[in-house]
Amino acid sequence: MKAAKILLGVNVDHVATVRQARYREHALSHGDEVEPDCVEFALACERAGADGITMHLREDRRHVQDVDVQRARAQIATRLNLEMACTAEMIEYALKLKPDSVCLVPESREEVTTEGGLDIVGQKSRVGEVVAAMTEAGIVTSLFIDPDPAQIEASAELKSPWIELHTGAYANAYYHAGRAQELDTLRAGAELAHRLGITVNAGHGINYTNISEVITLPHLHELNIGHSIVSRALFVGVEQAVSEMKALLG
Repeated sequence: MKAAKILLGVNVDHVATVRQARYREHALSHGDEVEPDCVEFALACERAGADGITMHLREDRRHVQDVDVQRARAQIATRLNLEMACTAEMIEYALKLKPDSVCLVPESREEVTTEGGLDIVGQKSRVGEVVAAMTEAGIVTSLFIDPDPAQIEASAELKSPWIELHTGAYANAYYHAGRAQELDTLRAGAELAHRLGITVNAGHGINYTNISEVITLPHLHELNIGHSIVSRALFVGVEQAVSEMKALLG
């Protein structure tokens, strides 16, 4: 039987990071002299074959802004995946925005980007309330978690339809000892999630080199990749960067 196609979601947060480096205090988020526009970047990604667009609206609005997400919701033709913290503000925002999916992530104001998975076991009640609210609203929920059996089993207990396995430990170990072990841990996590009836996504630190091993993980539905594609686009352009990554997915 032919393997299912692995979808590519492109995270455009770091396009907004570049914009905010110069225009954080500007009245506009796009237009006039303000650049780059993360929504235009998202549209270019779609033209090159991206299957979805991911944006993380952080509580401190350090990169993506509310208006970016609203414009993306109105303009993109594929799917909008909103990464969000489990806060009352973000729950309310998501229920009004109605993205196609949300990915619940941990959030620390000290980190540059999301590091480590969400602790489902330690905050099961809180996460469960968000999953239930999103499910009732018809929004698919994904939980960004480390490939730890306890976290995966807790995700199943909360009836989250998707998880996104955090691939950062594997990516960090790629050129060092422990790489094979980290890949085996991800493989076991994907197998467990599949047995529990959860759709398996993965993301964090995936690039044009390590993707050849990442795609050997079983039962993958979608990979969410941002930094590597944005970095590649600086040298070859947005559409070629996305096309190259799509080709590597097979």
